[in-house]
Amino acid sequence: MCVIWGIPYLMIRVAVRELTPATLVFARTALGAAILVPIAAARGELQGLWRYRWPLLAFAAIEIAMPWLFVGSAETRLSSSLTALLLAAVPLIGAVVATFSGDDDALGGTRLFGLLLGLGGVAAIVGLNVGNTDVLALGEVAAVAVGYAVGPIMLARWLSGVPGLGVIAVALAACAVGYAPVAALQLPSSLPAGRVLASVACLAAICTALAFVLFFRLIAEVGPTRATVITYVNPAVAAVLGVTVLGERFTAGMAGGFALVLAGSFIATRPARDTPGPPAVVAAEP
Repeated sequence: MCVIWGIPYLMIRVAVRELTPATLVFARTALGAAILVPIAAARGELQGLWRYRWPLLAFAAIEIAMPWLFVGSAETRLSSSLTALLLAAVPLIGAVVATFSGDDDALGGTRLFGLLLGLGGVAAIVGLNVGNTDVLALGEVAAVAVGYAVGPIMLARWLSGVPGLGVIAVALAACAVGYAPVAALQLPSSLPAGRVLASVACLAAICTALAFVLFFRLIAEVGPTRATVITYVNPAVAAVLGVTVLGERFTAGMAGGFALVLAGSFIATRPARDTPGPPAVVAAEP
């Protein structure tokens, strides 16, 4: 998951050079739904979802529709590495939400220390300086971080007994339908370049369809709050791609920060010895 959700920052930055953020969201969700809906239907995982329609639509809006639009918009003005770094705040936000909502999976002092250590690591990786960046873009990334933190908790509370493949298939389809009218008005005047089309295909098939199936399994194993700790390694992957693909400068801060990221993730995700493991979130896994 750390690798699969570390590469979208690069793909999104490539895609939004020729596609509007809304068009990219439509293409990504439509292709993802085209892959997952037939599979979910064949496995009978779409049955009974109608009674969960409102929490499902709320999850689709919070976890997919809003964040993917905002992250695409932000990356038209921010680098992919900076965007990834800012989203490292997701586990901290998730821990705060879990604490105030009475979630049993809330992080204690040791795990919180791990989260802070990891956050310091991603700061060292990118060498963040937000002094001259776009304030609106920063606000968009902050909203994305909140959505990514709240989404898994919504899954645990409202959709815990629903097949994961069916949930994400319907959520992607709903987002595609919602964005279709906007995307139709913002289609590019000519066929996008091959690298843009390849980025969209990878975002849909690997970073969306496959990624959400794996993410549901991860939530079922470690719980919604600790599952978001993968966002600590995502910036490291984004930084490596920036160096190797975009020719960004590699610094000692990146090397040392990556070590801190791994250490922080390990500390934050270690289960407490005197407490049982978190209960499964998804009852019927794909």
